[in-house]
Amino acid sequence: MTDYILISYLNDFIFCPKSIYFHKLYGLKSSYLYNDTFQSEGKAVHETIDNKKYSSKKNVLQGIDVYCEKYNLCGKIDIFDIDKCLLTERKKHISTIYDGYIFQLYAQYYSLLEMGYKVNKIQLYSFDTNKAYPILLPDEDINMKNKFENLIEQINNFDINSIINTNINKCMRCIYNNLCDQTQC
Repeated sequence: MTDYILISYLNDFIFCPKSIYFHKLYGLKSSYLYNDTFQSEGKAVHETIDNKKYSSKKNVLQGIDVYCEKYNLCGKIDIFDIDKCLLTERKKHISTIYDGYIFQLYAQYYSLLEMGYKVNKIQLYSFDTNKAYPILLPDEDINMKNKFENLIEQINNFDINSIINTNINKCMRCIYNNLCDQTQC
């Protein structure tokens, strides 16, 4: 049996595959043990969604669990406006649109399609700047779709012993750097 991939792991894996391993080590422990200010602020932005208080409209899905059989992904969506066919992934602050952000949207998009919803538009939303960033659908950006599928293949075939540190600056900013032997290089 193949384990499913959490949607949030798509971005994490790109940052550093070992971060997923260390996150699992903490298990159900309080995230206050390892989160820094950025992660804590990001969680605060999602509270209204997680508590389903972003909108009282029945046509707005918020924080629902989703699963994509095609790619074996599961997680939660942020906001899906059924009437507008618009899926939104909220971030505390967006200064750069990373591939991982887009891949999280793709995973949510495919999950909603499998659930029978019509999704015509996807976007990222920066809470700090109140700015929306429209993202092309996967079939409109074949290069990104291929990168998305390649990432899932990399995750499914990943060997933790194959990691070689290539960016010590990234490691030094990682919330798990005190646990990782890669930051000692």
